[in-house]
Amino acid sequence: MGSETRKGYWWAVSAGVNASLAAISAKFFASELKYGLIISLNVVMWGCYVNSMKTLSSLQATVTNFATNFLCSGLAGFFLFHEELPLKWFAGAALIVLGVIVLSKSSSKLHSN
Repeated sequence: MGSETRKGYWWAVSAGVNASLAAISAKFFASELKYGLIISLNVVMWGCYVNSMKTLSSLQATVTNFATNFLCSGLAGFFLFHEELPLKWFAGAALIVLGVIVLSKSSSKLHSN
């Protein structure tokens, strides 16, 4: 995997983290601050997402963004809000991560041919 592709994945992961932070801020903060944070974090998320699509396919960028958002939101729910995460959640999370890995490996082989 080249450095540009790696950079694209970092942008996609950053987009997912910012998306989950926007959701977390909606639960954590008072209304005036909450709306400003939600808007700001979503603007940053979209900037990161657009940057990720400069070097990744839209599919790679989207699933990486989604997977990161899913994992960060679930773990934040567990650690910050004391929500239960059933075993099925962990199984689903593992399958999502596996899918992102398979997708990234298969698309890098397509680009190298």
